[in-house]
Amino acid sequence: MTNSTHIDFLYLSEQDMVRAGVTDMPACVDTMEEMFGLLYRGDYRMAGPNNDSHGAMITFPESSPFPNMPKPTADRRMMAMPAYLGGSFCTAGVKWYGSNIANREKGLPRSILMFTLTDPDTGAPLAHMSANLLSAYRTGAIPGVGARHLARKDSRVIGLLGPGVMGKTTVAAFIAACPQVDTIKVKGRGQKSLNSFIDWVKETYPQVTTVQVVDSLEEVVRGSDLVSYCSSEEVGNPALYPIIRKTWVKPGAFLAMPAACSFDEGMEQGDVRKVVDNPGMYHAWFEELPKPAHNCVPLVGVRFMDMIAEGKLHAEQVEDIGKIIAGDAPGRLNDEEIILMSVGGMPVEDVAWGTVVYRKAVEKGIGVKLNLWETPVLS
Repeated sequence: MTNSTHIDFLYLSEQDMVRAGVTDMPACVDTMEEMFGLLYRGDYRMAGPNNDSHGAMITFPESSPFPNMPKPTADRRMMAMPAYLGGSFCTAGVKWYGSNIANREKGLPRSILMFTLTDPDTGAPLAHMSANLLSAYRTGAIPGVGARHLARKDSRVIGLLGPGVMGKTTVAAFIAACPQVDTIKVKGRGQKSLNSFIDWVKETYPQVTTVQVVDSLEEVVRGSDLVSYCSSEEVGNPALYPIIRKTWVKPGAFLAMPAACSFDEGMEQGDVRKVVDNPGMYHAWFEELPKPAHNCVPLVGVRFMDMIAEGKLHAEQVEDIGKIIAGDAPGRLNDEEIILMSVGGMPVEDVAWGTVVYRKAVEKGIGVKLNLWETPVLS
């Protein structure tokens, strides 16, 4: 056997990613479910001392003597999100996350993402890929996995805050898990995004016979079987985050929250089940952040951690979706219980879906092969 130092990798543009199946939501939900099984068994690694960190983020000061240094404007994020995932994936990778809400003024998405998939043995690149759709679909798929195990099977009505990309992929995942959905209530900021969402629903899901634009959070939640808040909000003051009030929530509702959200004392009570996508990640966030941590990371799972610290919640009351999927904890117990799930977003999800899409691209001959080197100059 001869060793070769030659290394090629695949470049996948956004259109290449589409051709390779990145927008196949049912397949993405299945992939995320498999990923959760590996997460629960511990066959993964992320960053940080407990191997559960969301990523490493660059922060910028309010004022700087350097005129070209970026300002800490709304949703300004520069972050590296590395992970390894075992099982049938057995790959590693890192997503570079650049975000600025002011991008919209330039006609660009709020976030611009790239993902590099690597061989876990050598560290050599396998692919460098456009990751906006990769990230959007894996994020949206998680509420779908949750709904598969925790929503009522006869769920018909979705309540959605935020008709943008995350809202669309969450709806796609909800429908993949609950195919009886025929009604969506949606609240958005602007008519353009609402029109885009309505057109997308009509084209993609003809079984949805009613799309109702509503004006309040209460209307989003009240009467809905499946609820998700997917809007971009400024972080810092939980009193300004979109709220859920217990009196609005239909018995039996499943609420999956991948974005900023707060909730009232009614939702704090023990009769509302509280589920997270990876308990270790929330513990890592809580260790890393100033307190209260919900001021810094606006996800409901981080609020769960604050509640534990405040003595309002016992740690064992925060349930692991991976444990539920594995059958080591029960799914939905009855048709009346309310379940609130936090969706934090993890780089292992990018590795899982990125690996599936990469392998499909190789199989179909999609993408541009690029050469790293024939022989490295330094070795």
